[in-house]
Amino acid sequence: MKKRSISIIVLILFFGTFIGTLLGELLGWLLPESVVKDFFLKSVDFSLGGYRGEPVSLDFIMFVFKFGLKVTFNFTSIIGFATSYYFLRYFR
Repeated sequence: MKKRSISIIVLILFFGTFIGTLLGELLGWLLPESVVKDFFLKSVDFSLGGYRGEPVSLDFIMFVFKFGLKVTFNFTSIIGFATSYYFLRYFR
């Protein structure tokens, strides 16, 4: 039995979560104002950066470097993650 590399597993899980988030945003545009829309659009943000989630910047007079990372999860991104995990688990 051939094992998959960890980079392929992480990449597939990332794309599953990414596609799930995109589908959630699309549902947000299509659904009318309701509790269902609030459920699909309610998201949790994680950010790595400076104070209050703003990116860290290094200012060298001629140019500026900004460093930061923000990840947003909603309900459909969890569904996308679970679906990609299912494909990894059962379709070897």
